[in-house]
Amino acid sequence: MHDRRALLALLFALPLVAWGGLSLYYSGILGPLSAWAAAGYTLASMAIFFLSRTWKKAVALFTLLFTLVLVVFLLQRPSNTRDWQPDLALLPSAKLDGDRITLHNIRNCDYRTETDFTVQHYDKTFDLNALTSIDLFLVDWGLGSVVHTMLSFGFNNQQYVTISIEARKEQGEGYSTLRGFFRQYELTYVVADERDVVRLRTNYRQGETVYLYRIRGDKALFREVFLDYFRSINQLNNTPAWYNALLSNCTSVLRGHTRPYFRKVLWDWRLLANGYADEMAYEKGMLDTSLTFAELKRRSIINPKAREADRDPDFSQRIRAGLPGMDSPAQTK
Repeated sequence: MHDRRALLALLFALPLVAWGGLSLYYSGILGPLSAWAAAGYTLASMAIFFLSRTWKKAVALFTLLFTLVLVVFLLQRPSNTRDWQPDLALLPSAKLDGDRITLHNIRNCDYRTETDFTVQHYDKTFDLNALTSIDLFLVDWGLGSVVHTMLSFGFNNQQYVTISIEARKEQGEGYSTLRGFFRQYELTYVVADERDVVRLRTNYRQGETVYLYRIRGDKALFREVFLDYFRSINQLNNTPAWYNALLSNCTSVLRGHTRPYFRKVLWDWRLLANGYADEMAYEKGMLDTSLTFAELKRRSIINPKAREADRDPDFSQRIRAGLPGMDSPAQTK
Protein backbone atom coordinates (compact mmCIF):
# COMPACT_ATOMS: atom_id res chain seq x y z
CA MET A 1 0.00 0.00 0.00
CA HIS A 2 1.44 3.33 -1.09
CA ASP A 3 -0.83 5.57 0.98
CA ARG A 4 -1.74 4.94 4.61
CA ARG A 5 -4.94 6.86 4.08
CA ALA A 6 -6.10 3.92 1.97
CA LEU A 7 -6.01 1.77 5.10
CA LEU A 8 -8.19 4.28 6.93
CA ALA A 9 -10.57 4.34 3.97
CA LEU A 10 -10.73 0.53 4.08
CA LEU A 11 -11.72 0.60 7.74
CA PHE A 12 -14.64 2.88 6.92
CA ALA A 13 -15.55 0.71 3.91
CA LEU A 14 -15.59 -2.61 5.80
CA PRO A 15 -19.32 -2.42 6.68
CA LEU A 16 -20.11 -1.89 2.98
CA VAL A 17 -17.81 -4.76 2.05
CA ALA A 18 -19.66 -7.04 4.47
CA TRP A 19 -23.09 -5.83 3.33
CA GLY A 20 -22.22 -6.22 -0.34
CA GLY A 21 -20.84 -9.72 0.11
CA LEU A 22 -23.89 -10.91 2.05
CA SER A 23 -26.22 -9.21 -0.43
CA LEU A 24 -24.66 -11.11 -3.34
CA TYR A 25 -24.61 -14.35 -1.38
CA TYR A 26 -28.28 -14.23 -0.45
CA SER A 27 -29.64 -12.57 -3.59
CA GLY A 28 -29.81 -15.70 -5.72
CA ILE A 29 -30.06 -13.42 -8.73
CA LEU A 30 -26.86 -15.01 -10.09
CA GLY A 31 -28.03 -18.54 -9.34
CA PRO A 32 -25.31 -21.01 -8.31
CA LEU A 33 -22.70 -18.31 -8.92
CA SER A 34 -23.98 -16.15 -6.06
CA ALA A 35 -21.53 -17.56 -3.50
CA TRP A 36 -18.62 -17.13 -5.91
CA ALA A 37 -19.74 -13.58 -6.69
CA ALA A 38 -19.88 -12.76 -2.97
CA ALA A 39 -16.37 -14.12 -2.40
CA GLY A 40 -15.03 -12.35 -5.48
CA TYR A 41 -16.55 -9.03 -4.44
CA THR A 42 -15.12 -9.28 -0.93
CA LEU A 43 -11.61 -10.16 -2.14
CA ALA A 44 -11.64 -7.54 -4.88
CA SER A 45 -12.77 -4.86 -2.41
CA MET A 46 -9.92 -5.66 -0.06
CA ALA A 47 -7.38 -5.81 -2.90
CA ILE A 48 -8.41 -2.41 -4.20
CA PHE A 49 -7.31 -0.72 -0.99
CA PHE A 50 -4.01 -2.58 -0.79
CA LEU A 51 -2.98 -2.33 -4.44
CA SER A 52 -4.13 1.14 -5.43
CA ARG A 53 -1.37 3.75 -5.59
CA THR A 54 -3.43 6.46 -3.85
CA TRP A 55 -6.31 6.45 -1.40
CA LYS A 56 -8.39 8.55 -3.79
CA LYS A 57 -8.02 5.94 -6.52
CA ALA A 58 -8.89 3.19 -4.03
CA VAL A 59 -12.05 5.00 -2.94
CA ALA A 60 -13.07 5.67 -6.54
CA LEU A 61 -12.62 2.02 -7.59
CA PHE A 62 -14.39 0.71 -4.51
CA THR A 63 -17.30 3.11 -5.05
CA LEU A 64 -17.67 1.81 -8.61
CA LEU A 65 -17.59 -1.82 -7.47
CA PHE A 66 -20.06 -1.22 -4.62
CA THR A 67 -22.40 0.62 -6.99
CA LEU A 68 -22.52 -2.46 -9.24
CA VAL A 69 -23.45 -4.63 -6.24
CA LEU A 70 -26.09 -2.11 -5.18
CA VAL A 71 -27.61 -2.21 -8.67
CA VAL A 72 -27.85 -6.02 -8.45
CA PHE A 73 -29.57 -5.65 -5.06
CA LEU A 74 -32.05 -3.08 -6.39
CA LEU A 75 -32.86 -5.23 -9.43
CA GLN A 76 -34.59 -7.75 -7.17
CA ARG A 77 -38.35 -7.28 -7.28
CA PRO A 78 -40.96 -8.48 -4.77
CA SER A 79 -43.72 -10.77 -6.02
CA ASN A 80 -47.12 -12.07 -5.01
CA THR A 81 -46.77 -15.17 -7.20
CA ARG A 82 -44.43 -17.59 -5.46
CA ASP A 83 -44.94 -21.07 -4.04
CA TRP A 84 -46.06 -19.83 -0.63
CA GLN A 85 -46.47 -21.75 2.58
CA PRO A 86 -50.17 -22.67 2.87
CA ASP A 87 -50.82 -20.45 5.89
CA LEU A 88 -49.42 -17.43 4.00
CA ALA A 89 -50.76 -18.19 0.54
CA LEU A 90 -53.91 -16.04 0.70
CA LEU A 91 -53.59 -12.30 1.12
CA PRO A 92 -56.25 -10.51 3.19
CA SER A 93 -58.18 -7.55 1.84
CA ALA A 94 -60.98 -5.23 2.88
CA LYS A 95 -63.93 -3.44 1.27
CA LEU A 96 -65.29 -0.32 2.93
CA ASP A 97 -68.94 0.64 2.59
CA GLY A 98 -69.72 3.67 4.72
CA ASP A 99 -69.38 2.62 8.34
CA ARG A 100 -69.20 -1.06 7.47
CA ILE A 101 -66.07 -2.90 6.43
CA THR A 102 -65.89 -6.44 5.07
CA LEU A 103 -62.64 -8.27 5.75
CA HIS A 104 -61.72 -11.07 3.37
CA ASN A 105 -59.47 -14.05 4.17
CA ILE A 106 -59.37 -13.77 7.97
CA ARG A 107 -57.15 -16.70 8.90
CA ASN A 108 -58.18 -19.24 11.53
CA CYS A 109 -55.94 -22.29 11.25
CA ASP A 110 -56.91 -25.42 13.15
CA TYR A 111 -53.68 -26.45 14.89
CA ARG A 112 -52.74 -29.93 16.03
CA THR A 113 -49.10 -29.00 16.51
CA GLU A 114 -47.04 -25.96 15.50
CA THR A 115 -46.32 -27.48 12.09
CA ASP A 116 -49.39 -29.71 11.64
CA PHE A 117 -52.51 -27.66 10.94
CA THR A 118 -55.44 -27.20 8.61
CA VAL A 119 -55.58 -23.80 6.94
CA GLN A 120 -58.97 -22.09 7.19
CA HIS A 121 -60.17 -18.61 6.24
CA TYR A 122 -63.43 -16.73 6.53
CA ASP A 123 -64.92 -13.35 5.58
CA LYS A 124 -66.70 -11.10 8.06
CA THR A 125 -68.35 -7.69 8.05
CA PHE A 126 -67.81 -5.29 10.96
CA ASP A 127 -69.47 -2.06 12.00
CA LEU A 128 -66.76 0.57 12.50
CA ASN A 129 -68.95 2.32 15.07
CA ALA A 130 -68.54 -0.78 17.24
CA LEU A 131 -64.73 -0.55 17.24
CA THR A 132 -64.11 0.00 20.95
CA SER A 133 -60.56 -1.14 21.70
CA ILE A 134 -57.01 -1.74 20.53
CA ASP A 135 -54.92 -4.31 22.38
CA LEU A 136 -51.18 -4.89 22.09
CA PHE A 137 -49.61 -8.35 22.11
CA LEU A 138 -45.89 -8.72 22.81
CA VAL A 139 -44.47 -12.17 22.06
CA ASP A 140 -41.14 -12.83 23.75
CA TRP A 141 -39.34 -15.88 22.36
CA GLY A 142 -36.45 -15.59 24.80
CA LEU A 143 -34.40 -12.59 23.71
CA GLY A 144 -36.23 -10.14 25.97
CA SER A 145 -35.12 -6.99 24.18
CA VAL A 146 -36.52 -8.10 20.79
CA VAL A 147 -40.08 -9.44 20.52
CA HIS A 148 -42.85 -9.92 18.01
CA THR A 149 -45.67 -7.37 18.19
CA MET A 150 -49.30 -7.66 17.11
CA LEU A 151 -52.36 -5.42 17.44
CA SER A 152 -55.86 -6.69 18.04
CA PHE A 153 -58.95 -4.61 17.28
CA GLY A 154 -62.00 -5.23 19.46
CA PHE A 155 -65.62 -4.66 18.47
CA ASN A 156 -67.91 -4.15 21.48
CA ASN A 157 -65.51 -6.34 23.50
CA GLN A 158 -67.01 -9.38 21.78
CA GLN A 159 -65.24 -9.85 18.46
CA TYR A 160 -61.53 -9.36 17.83
CA VAL A 161 -59.39 -9.18 14.71
CA THR A 162 -55.63 -9.46 15.14
CA ILE A 163 -53.08 -8.18 12.63
CA SER A 164 -49.58 -9.65 12.64
CA ILE A 165 -46.98 -8.13 10.31
CA GLU A 166 -44.65 -10.89 9.15
CA ALA A 167 -42.19 -12.15 6.56
CA ARG A 168 -44.06 -14.05 3.85
CA LYS A 169 -42.27 -17.39 3.48
CA GLU A 170 -42.20 -19.83 0.60
CA GLN A 171 -42.61 -23.61 0.82
CA GLY A 172 -39.74 -25.14 2.77
CA GLU A 173 -38.37 -21.74 3.74
CA GLY A 174 -37.52 -20.86 7.32
CA TYR A 175 -37.05 -17.43 8.82
CA SER A 176 -33.57 -15.99 9.31
CA THR A 177 -33.03 -12.53 10.77
CA LEU A 178 -29.85 -12.16 8.73
CA ARG A 179 -31.59 -13.04 5.47
CA GLY A 180 -34.29 -10.58 6.46
CA PHE A 181 -31.91 -7.71 5.70
CA PHE A 182 -31.40 -8.77 2.07
CA ARG A 183 -34.76 -8.87 0.30
CA GLN A 184 -35.33 -12.55 0.92
CA TYR A 185 -38.95 -12.26 2.10
CA GLU A 186 -41.96 -10.31 1.00
CA LEU A 187 -43.92 -8.31 3.57
CA THR A 188 -47.32 -9.64 4.57
CA TYR A 189 -50.09 -8.76 7.01
CA VAL A 190 -51.71 -11.79 8.62
CA VAL A 191 -55.28 -10.80 9.50
CA ALA A 192 -56.44 -13.50 11.85
CA ASP A 193 -58.72 -14.82 14.52
CA GLU A 194 -57.05 -14.75 17.94
CA ARG A 195 -57.57 -18.51 18.18
CA ASP A 196 -55.03 -18.67 15.36
CA VAL A 197 -52.15 -16.21 15.78
CA VAL A 198 -52.38 -15.90 19.57
CA ARG A 199 -53.09 -19.55 20.40
CA LEU A 200 -50.28 -20.65 18.06
CA ARG A 201 -47.83 -18.72 20.21
CA THR A 202 -49.26 -19.55 23.64
CA ASN A 203 -50.34 -23.17 23.17
CA TYR A 204 -48.20 -24.73 20.45
CA ARG A 205 -44.85 -22.96 20.12
CA GLN A 206 -42.40 -23.73 22.85
CA GLY A 207 -40.62 -21.07 24.91
CA GLU A 208 -42.76 -18.08 23.90
CA THR A 209 -44.27 -15.78 26.53
CA VAL A 210 -47.20 -13.63 25.40
CA TYR A 211 -48.18 -10.36 27.06
CA LEU A 212 -51.50 -8.62 26.42
CA TYR A 213 -52.17 -4.93 27.13
CA ARG A 214 -55.16 -2.66 26.54
CA ILE A 215 -54.16 0.55 24.74
CA ARG A 216 -55.81 3.75 25.93
CA GLY A 217 -57.44 6.02 23.37
CA ASP A 218 -60.66 7.19 21.81
CA LYS A 219 -62.86 5.62 19.15
CA ALA A 220 -61.92 8.16 16.50
CA LEU A 221 -58.25 7.29 16.91
CA PHE A 222 -58.98 3.54 16.88
CA ARG A 223 -60.85 3.93 13.62
CA GLU A 224 -58.02 5.96 12.08
CA VAL A 225 -55.45 3.29 12.96
CA PHE A 226 -57.66 0.42 11.79
CA LEU A 227 -58.38 1.96 8.39
CA ASP A 228 -54.75 2.88 7.90
CA TYR A 229 -53.83 -0.77 8.33
CA PHE A 230 -56.27 -1.86 5.67
CA ARG A 231 -55.21 0.76 3.18
CA SER A 232 -51.78 -0.85 3.26
CA ILE A 233 -53.22 -4.37 3.26
CA ASN A 234 -55.22 -3.65 0.11
CA GLN A 235 -52.21 -2.01 -1.52
CA LEU A 236 -50.08 -5.12 -1.00
CA ASN A 237 -52.54 -7.12 -3.09
CA ASN A 238 -51.55 -5.02 -6.10
CA THR A 239 -48.06 -3.84 -5.17
CA PRO A 240 -45.97 -6.34 -3.21
CA ALA A 241 -43.24 -5.01 -0.94
CA TRP A 242 -40.10 -6.36 0.69
CA TYR A 243 -39.87 -7.29 4.34
CA ASN A 244 -36.79 -5.86 6.04
CA ALA A 245 -35.60 -7.06 9.45
CA LEU A 246 -34.71 -3.49 10.46
CA LEU A 247 -36.81 -1.07 8.41
CA SER A 248 -39.99 -2.99 7.52
CA ASN A 249 -40.68 -5.40 10.35
CA CYS A 250 -43.50 -6.11 12.79
CA THR A 251 -42.75 -3.08 14.94
CA SER A 252 -41.47 -0.46 12.49
CA VAL A 253 -44.50 -0.94 10.23
CA LEU A 254 -46.84 -1.04 13.24
CA ARG A 255 -45.41 2.28 14.40
CA GLY A 256 -46.19 3.78 11.00
CA HIS A 257 -49.83 2.77 11.31
CA THR A 258 -50.09 3.99 14.90
CA ARG A 259 -48.38 7.35 14.29
CA PRO A 260 -51.27 9.24 16.01
CA TYR A 261 -49.93 7.71 19.25
CA PHE A 262 -46.38 8.82 18.53
CA ARG A 263 -46.87 12.46 17.57
CA LYS A 264 -45.15 13.51 20.78
CA VAL A 265 -42.48 10.78 20.62
CA LEU A 266 -39.77 12.08 18.31
CA TRP A 267 -37.33 9.36 19.31
CA ASP A 268 -36.97 6.65 21.92
CA TRP A 269 -34.42 3.82 21.90
CA ARG A 270 -37.22 1.41 22.78
CA LEU A 271 -38.67 1.89 19.31
CA LEU A 272 -35.77 -0.32 18.17
CA ALA A 273 -35.47 -2.56 21.25
CA ASN A 274 -39.16 -3.36 21.03
CA GLY A 275 -39.05 -5.75 23.96
CA TYR A 276 -39.33 -2.59 26.07
CA ALA A 277 -42.19 -1.11 24.04
CA ASP A 278 -44.65 -1.86 26.85
CA GLU A 279 -42.47 0.07 29.30
CA MET A 280 -42.37 3.04 26.91
CA ALA A 281 -46.14 2.89 26.40
CA TYR A 282 -46.66 2.78 30.17
CA GLU A 283 -44.48 5.87 30.70
CA LYS A 284 -46.41 7.72 27.97
CA GLY A 285 -49.73 6.92 29.65
CA MET A 286 -50.89 4.61 26.87
CA LEU A 287 -51.44 1.63 29.21
CA ASP A 288 -53.20 1.15 32.53
CA THR A 289 -51.21 3.01 35.19
CA SER A 290 -53.16 1.95 38.29
CA LEU A 291 -50.38 -0.56 39.02
CA THR A 292 -46.61 -0.30 38.94
CA PHE A 293 -45.19 -1.29 35.58
CA ALA A 294 -43.54 -4.40 37.03
CA GLU A 295 -46.88 -5.58 38.44
CA LEU A 296 -48.73 -4.73 35.22
CA LYS A 297 -46.24 -6.74 33.17
CA ARG A 298 -46.43 -9.71 35.53
CA ARG A 299 -50.23 -9.78 35.40
CA SER A 300 -50.35 -9.34 31.62
CA ILE A 301 -48.93 -12.78 30.79
CA ILE A 302 -51.73 -14.77 29.15
CA ASN A 303 -50.14 -18.17 28.47
CA PRO A 304 -51.94 -20.02 31.33
CA LYS A 305 -55.31 -18.46 30.43
CA ALA A 306 -54.82 -19.32 26.73
CA ARG A 307 -53.97 -22.94 27.46
CA GLU A 308 -57.06 -23.30 29.60
CA ALA A 309 -59.28 -21.66 26.97
CA ASP A 310 -57.69 -23.51 24.04
CA ARG A 311 -60.46 -24.19 21.45
CA ASP A 312 -63.22 -22.42 23.40
CA PRO A 313 -65.23 -20.08 21.11
CA ASP A 314 -64.88 -17.53 23.95
CA PHE A 315 -61.08 -17.72 23.75
CA SER A 316 -60.71 -13.94 23.37
CA GLN A 317 -62.88 -13.15 26.36
CA ARG A 318 -61.17 -15.75 28.55
CA ILE A 319 -57.61 -14.56 27.91
CA ARG A 320 -58.70 -11.02 28.87
CA ALA A 321 -60.54 -11.95 32.04
CA GLY A 322 -59.03 -10.13 35.00
CA LEU A 323 -56.31 -8.35 33.03
CA PRO A 324 -55.60 -4.75 34.12
CA GLY A 325 -57.36 -2.05 32.11
CA MET A 326 -59.54 -4.38 30.06
CA ASP A 327 -62.74 -2.81 31.38
CA SER A 328 -61.71 0.71 30.37
CA PRO A 329 -64.29 2.06 27.92
CA ALA A 330 -63.16 3.90 24.80
CA GLN A 331 -63.82 7.61 24.66
CA THR A 332 -66.07 8.98 21.95
CA LYS A 333 -64.89 11.96 19.97
